[in-house]
Amino acid sequence: MRLIRSITIPAAALAVALAATGCTGTDTTTSTSPTTAASTTAAAPSTPSAAAASSFPTETASETASASASATPARTASPKAATSSAAAATPSVQETMKAPAGTALAALEELAVKGRAPKTGYDREQFGPAWADTDRNGCDTRNDMLARDLAGETFKPGTHDCVVLTGVLDDPYTATEIHFVRGQDTSNDVQIDHVVSLSDAWQKGAQQLSTSERTAFANDPLNLLAVDGPANAQKSDADAASWLPANKSFRCEFVARQIAVKAEYALWVTSAEKDAMTRVLSDCPEQALPTDATAAQPYSITTRSTHSPAPTPTPTTAAPAPSKTYTPAPMKTYTPAPVPTTQAAEAAGTDPRFSSCAKAKAAGYGPYVVGTDPEYHWYRDGDSDGINCE
Repeated sequence: MRLIRSITIPAAALAVALAATGCTGTDTTTSTSPTTAASTTAAAPSTPSAAAASSFPTETASETASASASATPARTASPKAATSSAAAATPSVQETMKAPAGTALAALEELAVKGRAPKTGYDREQFGPAWADTDRNGCDTRNDMLARDLAGETFKPGTHDCVVLTGVLDDPYTATEIHFVRGQDTSNDVQIDHVVSLSDAWQKGAQQLSTSERTAFANDPLNLLAVDGPANAQKSDADAASWLPANKSFRCEFVARQIAVKAEYALWVTSAEKDAMTRVLSDCPEQALPTDATAAQPYSITTRSTHSPAPTPTPTTAAPAPSKTYTPAPMKTYTPAPVPTTQAAEAAGTDPRFSSCAKAKAAGYGPYVVGTDPEYHWYRDGDSDGINCE
């Protein structure tokens, strides 16, 4: 038997040689003895393609070359590298969502977010006397805000245009046109609201303010609005997470004003409050942050309804019964009961002085405001709100 000696060559070289001689792997079969196969395996290169060609001599050269090519796959970029490259080319969400400078949204991002502190120790007196004349213009803050926010206002004579008697308010909270008339039964139709309530401020940082700073906060025009009395009572000390104006077109301005006040006095917001403010401002991302200058002007409100106090009923006199010979009955002359007064009070231009608020109100006088009406000091202020004989 003649043994054919096995020659070990790389698979790729074998394929080239066979092609040059016109031979194919299917025409020539190479057999090897176990001993020769072992030596061939030991001498073969360490690449998978070479090992496959030496161990299986019945494979064709083209198959061996194909195996060699498929044994080394093409190199591709790793998914992690591709993701990193894409991330580098795409701006972050924080960068794309950054609010423009000077907007309420930008200021909101600067406010601290904390939980609500206990209300322990809160009292109205912590914020100074009610409606103090902090700007030293001779008028109390309440009347200053009425004069700012009402249109066509009239003033009580002898008060140097301080005490507002009448005016028209376009209420921002309810979009109602309110005809204000100062009086015992009508003054509360329009109230001055702390946009950030004193109680809410106390629980979100105002405890750390000085008494003078809290007094400034309670009388700051930026934090005050003349509004519908019932709406103000409904709001109470709620924040934006619990209460928003019924007038939806004013909500952006309302929230922006709260943010401006909290930024001015370094107060914080709760996470729920911030979420509520963000939702409102998402409809008006360019809403400007109010300033002291813009706060000096009233808002322009489009009203949808009108409210006026009920007119005071006037007494009627029954007509005399007709007779065959009509003779008008003599007119009765009415002399009102004398109202207690003093020459000093008349000279000072004040209302008559009574022994109690109840008698003053029964005679149609009052209410009186501290710092504005000299009559205020004649009577007791039961609820210490700066107004008596209400």
